[in-house]
Amino acid sequence: MEISANTLRSDVVKKVSEISGENLSACYQCGKCSAGCPSADRMDHIPSQFIKLIQLGMDEEVRSSNTPWVCLTCFICTVRCPKGIDIARIMEAARLLKSRENVDHFEVSSLRAALEEGLPPIAVVSVFRKHTAS
Repeated sequence: MEISANTLRSDVVKKVSEISGENLSACYQCGKCSAGCPSADRMDHIPSQFIKLIQLGMDEEVRSSNTPWVCLTCFICTVRCPKGIDIARIMEAARLLKSRENVDHFEVSSLRAALEEGLPPIAVVSVFRKHTAS
């Protein structure tokens, strides 16, 4: 699927492509990234769906999705991608776009509840790295 000229005018497509350095049109939705993702069950859009939202220029859906914030940046998706797309880098770019809006996505007071949920330690550590705007 090629990205149309209208889609390329999308603010999110331009910025995610620029920040990540990835060719978003190379993804053909095989789903291998999503099949291996350990956090997919907590995402509102699995990785392949999230890439599709970006490809379609659905700016508001991309900006409001929890998918980049739930991503553990474990690179399983990147390793599994037959097209060599660094999906973890795309997730980081999407997080960066939202962070530039200076909005926090995690409150320190909710840390105890997160730990009691049995979240993996990598998720708790990444919360402070990825979910605060400061």
